[in-house]
Amino acid sequence: MCTYLTVKDRVEGSAKGPGGSWFRVSDVTVYFDHPVHAMAEHTLNIDFADPSRGPAARIALELTAQSARTLVAAIQEALAAVPAEMQSQTAAS
Repeated sequence: MCTYLTVKDRVEGSAKGPGGSWFRVSDVTVYFDHPVHAMAEHTLNIDFADPSRGPAARIALELTAQSARTLVAAIQEALAAVPAEMQSQTAAS
């Protein structure tokens, strides 16, 4: 069963896209649904995008629920090891 819950938010970062080129990402969309490619019934789908560059400026992830939980735990562990003053820094203009 699909939840039809879609979470959208703004992010700051970069992603490596098709052809090996890097691009800025400004938006993230997260939802639990049927995957397009992953071999699972349902997956947590995460799309990072820069809508100002059109639909090709997108990176898509399809993770099983357990893999998504593993990713969340890994992100939390990595961030917990970073001093607070480093976490609040922004990129130089």
